[in-house]
Amino acid sequence: MELHENMVGDALTRLKRAHGQLAGVIAMIEAGEDCRKVLTQLAAVSKALDRAGFKIVASGMRHCQAAQNDGDQPPMSVAELEKLFLALA
Repeated sequence: MELHENMVGDALTRLKRAHGQLAGVIAMIEAGEDCRKVLTQLAAVSKALDRAGFKIVASGMRHCQAAQNDGDQPPMSVAELEKLFLALA
């Protein structure tokens, strides 16, 4: 299934935010910041990435359901979507 920005707009926003957060973590490490602060920010980046991934899977589920409701063949099976979802867990 191809991703289009209109399908994953919120996930893309989250990924861009995580990109900035990750750059901040790298700068913190390079500056020799306290490990607790670095790890707190790294955990935030990790959570942002996870949430973006879940948003993309949810969008794919909605897209596939809409295709099925329209009588079309969904681009992915339920098993494929489940596999992607579990890869994030």
